Amino acid sequence: MIRQTYLEVYLKNIEYNVKNIIEYAKDYSYHIAVVKANCYALGIKAIKSIVKGGANYLAVSSLEEALKVRKLTNLDILVLEPINIKYTDIAFKNNITLTISSLDYLKTIKDRKFKCHIKIDSNMNRLGINNTKELDEVVKIINESNIELEGIYTHIYKASDVNITEEQFRKFEEITKNIDLSKIKIVHIPNSDTLVNYKKRDYVNGHRMGIIMYGFNNKLKLKNTFSVISKVLNIKEVKKGQTVGYDGAYTANKDELIAILPIGYADGITRNNTGRYVYIKGKKYKIVGNICMDMLFILVDKNVKVGDIAYVIKNIEHTNEIARHINTINYEVMCNIGSRVERVYKD
Repeated sequence: MIRQTYLEVYLKNIEYNVKNIIEYAKDYSYHIAVVKANCYALGIKAIKSIVKGGANYLAVSSLEEALKVRKLTNLDILVLEPINIKYTDIAFKNNITLTISSLDYLKTIKDRKFKCHIKIDSNMNRLGINNTKELDEVVKIINESNIELEGIYTHIYKASDVNITEEQFRKFEEITKNIDLSKIKIVHIPNSDTLVNYKKRDYVNGHRMGIIMYGFNNKLKLKNTFSVISKVLNIKEVKKGQTVGYDGAYTANKDELIAILPIGYADGITRNNTGRYVYIKGKKYKIVGNICMDMLFILVDKNVKVGDIAYVIKNIEHTNEIARHINTINYEVMCNIGSRVERVYKD
C-alpha cells in the first residue's frame, strides 16, 4: 500500500451477516446472493465469505462477471441481463444460467442448449415479460426445446411503498396465472428490503440478498463490513484570507490547518462530497475546497498529524450520511469506490 489509501473489507462480518439473513429467511429454500459489480465494489474475494455464510445460489449482471465468479465457486450462477446469442454456449459450458426477458430474445436463442430463469416485468418497466400471452408463448417454446426452465422471478422496485409492492405481487400473479408455479424449481421475488418488510408468499421459495449482506438493514442485527481509509499526507498552515485548492473554492476564515489526504474523485470521492466529514482519531473533520482527482482537503486542528489514519468512509451509518449529503443512495456510495483503491481483506 504505497499510496496509503485502501478499502478494508471485514470478511468474518460478511459471513456473519449472511448467516443471520439466512436464519431470518429460513422458510426460503434458495438464498441467492447478488454479487454483481464486484460484490458492490468490495471485491469478488468476498464471495468466499458469502458462500461460507450459507448462500446456495449466486447472481451477477453480465456473462463477464459470471465467468470471473465461476473461477471461485461451483455454485449455480444466474446472469440477470440478457447475453448475446454468440456466447450462450460459453454459458452452458460453465453452468451459467441465463435470463429470458422477452419473447423476441428467446426466439434468437431457442435453438441453443442452456438453463434459464424467466424475468417478469411487474411494472418496473426495465426488463421482463409484462403480459400473460407473451409468457405463455415463451413457456411453450421452452418446453419444445432443449432449454431447461429452472426459475422465474421479478424485481420489487419500491419496497418502501406497501401499495406499490403489493400491486407488483398481484401483477406477477396475474401474468403467471396459466403456469403451475409449484412445478418451477425456483420462484424468487424478494430483494433485500422486501425480504425483511413483507411476509413470504406460499408460491415463492427464493430470495435475492444484495446490499443487506454488507450490513445495510435496521431490522436485523448486522455488522459493518468495510471502511475506506486514507492517511494524512501533508498538513498546511493557511493564513486568514488565503484560499485552498482549485478555483480558490475555500477561503480561510482565520489562521487554519489544512490536512491533505491522498484520495480524490478518481477514487470515487466525487466533488459533491465537499462539506461532509471524515473521521480522524474518532473526531469529525470537514472536507473543504474543491476535491482534486487524487487528493482532498480537510480542515483540522493541532491533534491531527501527518500519517494519522482518516476514515473517509467509516461504516454503515457514515455511508448513509454521505449518501444523504451528496443526494444519492448508499449503493452508489459503495459502487463509486474506485478500482485503484486497494482492497485489503481482514478476518
